[in-house]
Amino acid sequence: MENSREVALDILEEVFNKNAYSNIVINNKLNGYNLQDKDKALVTEIVYGTIKYKYTIDKILDYHLKNGIKKLDNYVLNILRMGIYQIKYLDKIPAFAAVNECVELGKNKSKGASKLINGVLRNYLRSENINYCKGNEIDKISFEYSFPKWMVKLFSKQYGLETTEKILRGLNIVPSVTVRVNNLKGNFEEVWEKLLENNYNIEEGLICPEAIKIIRGRNIEKNPIFKEGFITVQDESAMLVAPTMDLQENMMVLDLCSAPGGKTTHICEIMNNTGKVLAFDIHENKLSLIKENADRLGIKNILLDTMDATIYNNKFEKKADRVLIDVPCSGLGIIRKKPEIKYTKNIKDLKSIVEVQRKILINAARYINDSGIILYSTCTLNKEENEENIKWFIDKFPEFKVEPVFYGNLDNLIYNDLGTVTVLPNDSMDGFFIAKLRKIR
Repeated sequence: MENSREVALDILEEVFNKNAYSNIVINNKLNGYNLQDKDKALVTEIVYGTIKYKYTIDKILDYHLKNGIKKLDNYVLNILRMGIYQIKYLDKIPAFAAVNECVELGKNKSKGASKLINGVLRNYLRSENINYCKGNEIDKISFEYSFPKWMVKLFSKQYGLETTEKILRGLNIVPSVTVRVNNLKGNFEEVWEKLLENNYNIEEGLICPEAIKIIRGRNIEKNPIFKEGFITVQDESAMLVAPTMDLQENMMVLDLCSAPGGKTTHICEIMNNTGKVLAFDIHENKLSLIKENADRLGIKNILLDTMDATIYNNKFEKKADRVLIDVPCSGLGIIRKKPEIKYTKNIKDLKSIVEVQRKILINAARYINDSGIILYSTCTLNKEENEENIKWFIDKFPEFKVEPVFYGNLDNLIYNDLGTVTVLPNDSMDGFFIAKLRKIR
C-alpha cells in the first residue's frame, strides 16, 4: 500500500470503525509504509482534517445520499468523507483530482461503489448554494465548526456563545510544536543557538520562559538536540504546572497520575535532581515511557511505580511536600490534537469521570503534609471537572484554600473569583485548567 490516499483510508477505518487513537495509528501506519515526506504530510492532513470535520461532512453526505449515511458501507462512507473534506477544506487539491482519486479507491470495493462515489461527489460540486444547516444558533455553530450539538450546548451554557465560538475555533487550529528547555543540560540561549544551527525556524513561547515554538524544521524527535536531552516536546499549557507548585530542592513530591511524564520530568528539572519525585500510574507499561524520557533528560531523582490514584495508600499519609494530580479527564481541551474525542465522548462520560477525580482529590488531601500544596490540573474545559470540583473540595476540606495563580493578561486566559485559571486553546496552547490548593492548617 503505497498510495497516500489508500493509507489515509486505512487509518480512518481504524479510527472510525475500531475506535483507534488517531495520533497513535497515524504514527504506526506511517512508519510501516514506504512513503515520501510529502505523501506522509498529505496522509496526516487528510486523516486529521476528515476526523476534525466529520460532523459537518456527514451532514452534507446525508443530504446527498438518498438513504443517508447510516446504511452505507463503512469503506465507501470513509472514501466519501475523505472526498468532501478535500473538496470543501483543501484549496491546494483540485476538486477534480480529489474526485478521481476517490473513484479509484472505490473500484477496490466494486464498480457500483465507484459509481456511487462519483455521483455523490459531483452532485456536491454542483450544489454551491445549498443551505445544509437549517436550525437555531446552536445548530449553525455546530455545523460551521463541526462539533456535536451536545458539546456546543455544554460550552455555550458554561461560557456563553461568544466564548464558545472562540473555544471551537481554537480546538480546530492545527497545533504548533513547542519544546521545553531542560535546565539540567543547558540554558535557554544555548539551546536556542543549537536549534538555529540545525536550521529550525523558531520563536519564543507565548508565556513560559523555557518554551520554544518550532515554526519549521525536520522532525524534532529525530534531532540530536532532542536525543541528547536538551529539550522535550511539551505543550505550553502543560509547562505552567510544575513552576506553579513552588518547588524547592530536596522536597518529597508525589505525582499520582504521571504518564506520559512531561510534568513529572519538569518537576525533577526544577528541583535540580534533588529530593524525591514519586511518579505513579495505573498502567505499568506507561511507566517505561517515563523512564525512557527521564534517562534521556539526565534525571536521577525520580522513582516510578504502579498505583491506582483512586485507592488510598496509607504509607504516604502526610508524607508529601507537594502533590500533583493531573487527573484523568474528558480531554475536551485537547481536541485539536485528538479530534476523535468529539465522537467518542458523551455527557454520561463527563458525569462519570467527576467521581474518579474527586476520589483522587481526597487521597491527595491525605498525602500532603502541613502547609503543603496540591496542584490540580486537567486538559478539559468542562467546568464540572474543573471549577465545580474545586468548590466541592474546599467545602469538604476547609483546611485548604485556593492560592490564586496569575500568568499574565493573555486573551486566552480566564481567571475566576476562585483563584483558578482556565486556558482557552489557541495555536500554541491546549485548553487547560489549573488550581493551586495550599493546606493552611
